[in-house]
This record gives sequence, C-alpha cells and structure tokens, in this order.
Amino acid sequence: MTSVIPTTTTALSFDKRNLSNETLLDLYEAILLPRAIEEKMLLLLRQGKLSKWFSGIGQEAIAVGCTKALQDTDYILPLHRNLGVFTARGLPLEKLFSQWEGKRLGYTKGRDRSFHFAAPEHRIIGMISHLGAMLPVADGLALASNLDKKNDIALVFSGDGGTSEGDFHEAVNVAAVWDLPVIFLVENNGYGLSTPTNEQYRCKQLIDKAIGYGIEGIRVDGNNVLEMYETTRHIAEKMRRDHKPVLLEAATFRMRGHEEASGTKYVPPELFDQWSKKDPVKNYEQYLIGLGLLTNERAEELRAQYKKQIEDAWEQTQAEPDIVPDVDAELSEVYAPATYQLIQPNTEKQSKKRFVNALSDGLRQAMEHDPKLVLMGQDIAEYGGVFKVTEGFVQQFGKERVRNTPLCESAILGSSLGLAISGRASMVEMQFADFVACGYNQIVNNLAKTRYRWGQSVNVTVRMPTGAGAGAGPFHSQSNEAWFAHVPGLKVVYPSTPFDAKGLITTSLIEPNPVLFFEHKFLYRSLEELVPDDYYNVPIGKARVVQEGDDVTIITYGWGVHWATEAAKEFPDTSIEIIDLRTLQPWDKEATLVSVRKTGKCLVLHEDTLFGGIGGEIFAAITEECFMSLDAPVMRVASLDTPVPFNVELEKQFLAKSRLKQKLDELIAY
Repeated sequence: MTSVIPTTTTALSFDKRNLSNETLLDLYEAILLPRAIEEKMLLLLRQGKLSKWFSGIGQEAIAVGCTKALQDTDYILPLHRNLGVFTARGLPLEKLFSQWEGKRLGYTKGRDRSFHFAAPEHRIIGMISHLGAMLPVADGLALASNLDKKNDIALVFSGDGGTSEGDFHEAVNVAAVWDLPVIFLVENNGYGLSTPTNEQYRCKQLIDKAIGYGIEGIRVDGNNVLEMYETTRHIAEKMRRDHKPVLLEAATFRMRGHEEASGTKYVPPELFDQWSKKDPVKNYEQYLIGLGLLTNERAEELRAQYKKQIEDAWEQTQAEPDIVPDVDAELSEVYAPATYQLIQPNTEKQSKKRFVNALSDGLRQAMEHDPKLVLMGQDIAEYGGVFKVTEGFVQQFGKERVRNTPLCESAILGSSLGLAISGRASMVEMQFADFVACGYNQIVNNLAKTRYRWGQSVNVTVRMPTGAGAGAGPFHSQSNEAWFAHVPGLKVVYPSTPFDAKGLITTSLIEPNPVLFFEHKFLYRSLEELVPDDYYNVPIGKARVVQEGDDVTIITYGWGVHWATEAAKEFPDTSIEIIDLRTLQPWDKEATLVSVRKTGKCLVLHEDTLFGGIGGEIFAAITEECFMSLDAPVMRVASLDTPVPFNVELEKQFLAKSRLKQKLDELIAY
C-alpha cells in the first residue's frame, strides 16, 4: 500500500489538526534551536575555527518533527544533517560542540568526527561514513524490542542516495520479513552529493520501492514540521500495535553543499529560488504569528536566548584543554574489558565427541546459560544449518531465538550490533566463511570500531566454517582469518580440537567484543576425543602446547596442528615442540617467544596463502624479539598464492601440508 502527499515548491500550508497550542509552540522552539546553532557553526567555519560542517539548513523540520513525535524510549539513528534530532532529545550543547571540535569531553573523546557518535542514554545511535550501514542496526534494535515484548520502535535515516546501497535493500527486506517496528525515513533532498535523483533511481518516487517489500510507503512534505510530526506520530502509534515497518519519504531540498567545501554549483539556481519559499523555520514562524500564538518580539527573544546559550556553550568548549595523546589510553579502549568468570572444565564427567558435536554442545549450553542469546543464520533453524551444528535447537529454544535469515549477510551482521546495543548477545553463522565478504563492512567498520569510538561493548560472535580439504573449489574453501586479525577491535578464535571448540565457543559468546570464530570444516567429523559434558570455558588469547620439544618449534593453528603432529612423527630423532595458537587476535606472543628461545629454530605453519598471512606477523615478532636466540632463520610454510582449486589433486598441491616435510628437513638441517 502506498499513499502520496503531493509536494510543491510554493510556500507551505499548515494544518494544526487537533494539536494543542503548547505542542505548536514546543515544535517552534525545537526547530529554531538547530537553525541558530547552524548559523553559528557556518560563521565559525568561515573564520577557520571549525574544520568541517554538513549543513541541514532547510531540512530541520524532518529531524525535529519525527523526534518530537516519538517516545523517549524509541531509538533514532540519524545522519549528517539531523542536528534537530540531537537538540530535540536534549543533548548538552557543550558536549556536542566538544564532539565537533575533537575534544576529550566529546562523545568520542576526539576519536571520530561530527555526528559519528552515539548517545545511548538519549536513545540516539549515530552514523558511520558508509551510508546505509546503520539501517540494519535499526533492525537489531527493533528485534530486541520485539523479543523483550516492548513497544519501542526504531527510526533510521537514509538519504535518497543511500537507497541505492545494498544495506538499504537488505535492511528493509529483513524488517519486512521479520515484522520489525522500524521507520525507514528517507530524506529526499534531490542530490546524493552532486548526483541528482534521476541518476540514482528510476521509480517516480522512493516509496514505490515499498511495494516490492510488501510494506507501507508514505510520502510527506519534509519542510512542513506539522506534517512530519503528525505523520510520524500516526505511523508510530500503528507500529506499536502491528510491529510492521514503514518506508517514509520526506521530500525536501538541501540549501547548501553536501558539506561546505563542496559548494552547490551543480544545482540550477532556480531550484534555490523555488525552495527558499519553503524555508521550514520562516514559514512555520509566520504561521504561528498568524494564529496569534507567537509575536515577532517573542521570536526575537527566543533567538537572543538561544544565541547566549550557544555562545556560553562554545566558550566552555574553547576553554577545554586540547587532548594530550596517550598511547596506553588509546590502546586500552579498543577492546571492552572481559569481566566474566571462566568456568573450569569438569573432567570427571566427559564423553567422546566429534568436533562438530562438541561445538554444538557448547552452543546449546551457551543458549541455556544465557536466555537472551540469539542465533541467526541461513537455514539454521529447522534444517539445523548445512553442517547440522544447530540441529534440534529450534525445537528446544524456539524460532525467536534460533532465527533463519534471508540471504543477506550484511543486514544480519548489522542487526547483531543493534542487539548488542540493546544488551543481547548474538551469534551469526556464515554458512561458509567465504560468504562473509558480503558483510565485510559491517564487521570491520561497525562491529570492530564501535567500542573504540563511543564505548559500546559488542557481544557478537560470527561463526565461520572455513578451510579446504573437500574439493569444494574457490568459493567454499578459503582461509580468510588474516582479513580480520588485522582489524583492531576484533578477536579471532580458531580451535583445532573438539575440547577447544566447545570451550572457546562458550567463551566467545560471553566475550564483550566481536569474535570471528573459525571452525575448520574438515575437522568437523574427522576428530573425536573426550570432552567434558558440562558447560566450561577455555580462555581466549592463550596458546596450547600440543607436544613439548627442545630442537624445533612449530607455531600453527587449525588443521595445521594435525599436519604438524603427523609430520613430527617422521622425525623421530628431532625433538619438536608444537604450539597451537588457538587464538589469532590476540595471539599468545609470550608462549611463542618462550618456546622459540628454548629451541632456537622455528617454523610457522598455516593453511592460508603465504603472502599477507598471519604467519608473516608472527615471523616478524620472533625475528625482532628472539634474534639472538635463533640458530636458523625463521621459516614459513603456507598454501600457494592462488585461489583454492576444485580438483582434489590440485588442492593437495595447493595446501601447505604438501611442502611441510621438505621445509622441516631444511630447518632441521640448517
């Protein structure tokens, strides 16, 4: 269903309906403040006292109208031009100004710019530069509301250009399929930076897209604060009952550049003439004066009051000392501290379990341990996942907590961040680790950086069935752990045994930081060992000594542990120590260096390709810190620098295992 409110470029026509005089005046005060702040910021920008500004002049009615229409418990996810969201929610101006100036008292302590921050206490979750990335996060916030049996909703902003992004499609589709109470508010101001809408989409209006998702689409005059307020209020009231998402298009115009440096030369001058007649602040002010609710004198009093308030806050910000960089402080805030208590394994009650069964056992017990934990992934419910790790879970825990997802990795990973913000842990299964490429941005730019930017812990575990050995070819066999070990804010776990698989998955699911949990597919059903039956944890960041030795150290993980163990048997006269890293970020540097200093010779082995693999980092650390203890160069064995081939014989040649014995020979003989 779509409904259309025609938009013209003539002066605005207001209809107060049944709104009280108090509400009408409150909206005026709310729309006047961001305009006053903007005028001050533009002056400071011209004076060289502000580094950058994204102006929302001409669009204030959208941010103010929708914010005032919602409840304080509803989440809002704004963008660059939505200053009115922050002011209408009552954020302190001095703290806002400190944020824009990169001061320590800003919301990100100088670590991010402008509106790239969140104020969870005000139910505001700010943006990142990748347009569209916060749309799935709104899904997660709305999902948490549904799961908690609340009637809170989420409203997330998008520009017209952002509707071309995959995250827009994925987020709207997931919200539609899952009946999530999300208002997708598109500010259609005619341009995505300089690209006009006729080069962005072919539909006549953006709400036409709602038809394809089976949801309601509504178009409003975005410059009319009463239309914005009333429309949003009615949508929200209905949404609290039916929990169905809505696509809300607000027609407006950007009166200044995308940001001030970009200018507006690409915009026909007549558009400015036409839209200046629809200034949301001036038109509404004249309307209230005409009603006799406001006088010119009172309007000037408010402007003077706001001017003083702004000047005082600005002076307070300027008096704040500049940040003195502190390396330890910066490093300490990349990861949330782990405050959980580890439960030791009870070896008196154990049974033989394959890798896949131990992993499933740990995941099931984690679900029992945390009744708010949510599992999401393609085919993980009734089907049990393609590797049957979650088989039987939906019968035990229900479809609310074991959720089949559409094929949309990015949206589900973004939703996991929304769940984390709402206080829920989640697990997202990538059907194959290869498919994580479709959600890469959400992991490295949203999940990974949120803690460092504004202090939010992110309890999300991404399960990654990984590796070769089954003749599955280039797109179901990749080892891509190095993609993520490089990213500050992520933890990367890679067990090699059933015991560790169970103990590390339970720990990952209580870890307050995002974890990429790699599970080698070849090991799922090829390994079996005694595993404790009860819930237990294995610490993240601690390596395991597989076997002790005095002559050579092999540093490895995953399938490589078993290659190394087999290879060591072929050298009965050499005492080989094997270190299983178990965790790649953080990796157990201390255990590694202790072993290498003891043996004097080291081989770093991994299934991933050689160039850019994590072995290079380990190699470098050993060379830098153990050079005087080495009796031979540190050597590496890895897979060929090619995609993973399909043919089984080609795959054997590709894998590092085929060159391991030769390299060990070379190292021992050195």
